[in-house]
Amino acid sequence: MSNFLATGWLLAAFLITVVLVRVALVYARRRGMLDLPGQRRSHSVPTPRGGGIGVVLALIICMPGALLSLPSPWSAAVAVSLDVALSIVAMVGWWDDHRPLPVMPRFGAQMLAVMLFSATLLATGLSWWWLPLLLVAGVWCINLHNFMDGIDGLLAQQTIFVGFGLALISRSLAQPALAIAAAAMAISAAGFWLYNRPPARIFMGDVGSGSIGLLIFALSAMLWRVNHALLWPLLILSSAFLLDATLTLVMRMLTGKRWHSAHREHLYQWMTRRGGSHAGTDAQYIAWNLLLVAPFTWFSCTHLNTALPVTIAFYVFAAALWLTLKRRCLRRNLTKDRHVIA
Repeated sequence: MSNFLATGWLLAAFLITVVLVRVALVYARRRGMLDLPGQRRSHSVPTPRGGGIGVVLALIICMPGALLSLPSPWSAAVAVSLDVALSIVAMVGWWDDHRPLPVMPRFGAQMLAVMLFSATLLATGLSWWWLPLLLVAGVWCINLHNFMDGIDGLLAQQTIFVGFGLALISRSLAQPALAIAAAAMAISAAGFWLYNRPPARIFMGDVGSGSIGLLIFALSAMLWRVNHALLWPLLILSSAFLLDATLTLVMRMLTGKRWHSAHREHLYQWMTRRGGSHAGTDAQYIAWNLLLVAPFTWFSCTHLNTALPVTIAFYVFAAALWLTLKRRCLRRNLTKDRHVIA
């Protein structure tokens, strides 16, 4: 019976997403919700946005269903708080996709959503001293996934990878309800990817990117609730986006730039600006995840007593590689500019 339910939730997540993204595509065209090409954008043709609403609505239905109906269920309070938090972030993102919102209302809504979920999770028996850290982690996770949603297919494929990674870790801990909830996120992202793969027919928009950031934070926090030592392999699992977004922000701060303004200085954006295709850049992020992130995550999960030093070593290596690739992209861009001037 549980296998039948699990299959049903996964199939429902995929089908609902596929149907609703198609509807969102028609809606965005009729409402003129188009991302236009520009200096701070990486696409060359007007493209509809807001397709992430299909992912959101599918997961609002399927995630709590999986968490409550499968073996090792989570409490109704946690499942409901996750749904409410997701709805808050999605509604603000949907509004922003229609009409740009100021920073403070968006930030306030994100804080409210993360606080609601985090407080409910802590109420299951954890110390309230964790609340400030969860708030910072949750709000940053929402925003970094928004920052990293800048080229065709990248966020969708990252969500597929991280979602299945979270599902496998949950399964290894005998948490089938959490495993299927995470797998539903991955399956839903796969349904959206069918429309978003290069060349994209529709973009996720703030409604999708922020919501996925919240869900990855929430599912990771739930695994951390099961075993605090899992924090380290979870940091490795999400390293592709976490590292690129965080180092880009730090570098902009250190160089005195307006770190909160729109830009195209993430590594993935420089890789496309120097002549790489969206598909080619996506492939390089896939290679990073499969060749390095997956084995290191597995090793740290199976050797939790050494997970902290393994994670530190991994991030030191990853940061050095990021800096090397960023400098190479900048050097090639300068060389290209000199040729154009000449």
